[in-house]
Amino acid sequence: MADVKREIERKYEVADGEPLPQLAGAGAVADVVGRGVVELDAVYYDTADERLGAASLTLRRRTGGADAGWHLKFPVAPGVRDEIQAPLSDTVPEEIAALARSRVRGAELVPVVRLRSSRDVRHLVGADGTLLAEASVDTVDAERLNRAGGTARWTEIEVELADGADPAVLDAVEERLAEAGVRPSKASSKVAEALRRTGGSRTRPSGRAAEPVTAGDHVLAYLREQREAILARDPGVRRDLPDSVHQMRVATRRLRSAFRSFGSVLDRDATAPVAAELKWLAHELGVGRDQEVLAERLSDALDAVPPGEVTGPVRERLASWATARHGSTRGQLLGVLDSARYLALLDSLDTLLADPPLRKKAARKPGKVLTRALKKEGAKLARLVSDALELPPGEDRDHALHQARKRAKRARYAAEAAVPALGGSARALARAAKKLTSLLGEHQDSVLARQTLRELAAVAHAAGESAFTYGVLYEREERAARRTEEKLPRKWAKARSAFPR
Repeated sequence: MADVKREIERKYEVADGEPLPQLAGAGAVADVVGRGVVELDAVYYDTADERLGAASLTLRRRTGGADAGWHLKFPVAPGVRDEIQAPLSDTVPEEIAALARSRVRGAELVPVVRLRSSRDVRHLVGADGTLLAEASVDTVDAERLNRAGGTARWTEIEVELADGADPAVLDAVEERLAEAGVRPSKASSKVAEALRRTGGSRTRPSGRAAEPVTAGDHVLAYLREQREAILARDPGVRRDLPDSVHQMRVATRRLRSAFRSFGSVLDRDATAPVAAELKWLAHELGVGRDQEVLAERLSDALDAVPPGEVTGPVRERLASWATARHGSTRGQLLGVLDSARYLALLDSLDTLLADPPLRKKAARKPGKVLTRALKKEGAKLARLVSDALELPPGEDRDHALHQARKRAKRARYAAEAAVPALGGSARALARAAKKLTSLLGEHQDSVLARQTLRELAAVAHAAGESAFTYGVLYEREERAARRTEEKLPRKWAKARSAFPR
């Protein structure tokens, strides 16, 4: 099973043969303890067109040192990466390959660079002997393996924060290094430096992207942002990281909504097949997400019930339901992410964005084109909300309000996409649509909670347990739904005023 390590480090340029400056006394560093020289040998892997490097991911097989094995690193923030570690083997371990699958897909992972480093290690310790950070002077020999590029040699200083240590240690060390004339490295990693020195990388951009000018530019920039969000969230979903499923689902919805909202910019006949597959993916992601939301909602609701009204093993049954549902939906979701259908969807997105099916209005200035799209979204949402409010309370109204909620989300996403072009007016609309969506979402959550409570009550009754508490929770959910319905006309009036007329 792969291990995960949060790596917080900084790299610095230094001339060959230059010693590590004196770091004792830098902030909380009381002493510097030599730990000897370690010889490291790492081969870095990527696709032939270097897709991992383009996404700032690194995959290596390293021998030597205390953590020999396979390492896959994901960027978290500047100077912060999550390192997924797996034991040494001849081929890439499956748990590592799966985490890179959304980027690699069917391409072969091949050796691209070999780095042999002679690492002179020092421990930076506090007054009580606690390890604060590890500083090393690395002499690196790089050899390009996949293209004619040759070799390179350089020396760098690397300072890595110890687990649980205060990040202020790194600031103090950097200040001390700066006083000695040592400057931060221009490359984010050794492999990036190796690629720069031995021939560069095909996939790295050679400058800033052009600013969006036309309506098509703005829509495509938004679509590319959401496509990247799907790819970036995929490993988190596989690792079961908090909120990763939700964020990946939101990105699929935003893509699909943009295809529909901006039909005057993109040919819907061309985007429809991709939109249908995005709908499928959103559904698969939603199975687990909806269960997570329900489990949290019901658990919080049960906490609010007076102890005297809790009869039977309600909490235990709810916990077992949540655990069982999570296990089954997670297995299903991992199967989806490894499926040929999902990988084909990613390929289809790439193809569509590489050669977008733009319509004539895509070449126009964004103001009128995007404003008109938002106006249409507002008109469609108005009809759905009005129709829902005219219905009596019950299943039909619940369904109608759910449809209005989906349309409100679409309006919100369209407004968010238009913000770079329209500015404050689109931003205000996005905020108003978000508030309306939240209210309608609260109503839908109460609908789903009541359905689940009926199911749990039936199971408890069949087991000879009291169903009283489930009834208490059900009645509270009914009241919550009525309160949201009473707030809707006022909330809708505020949202409607934000739409362009």
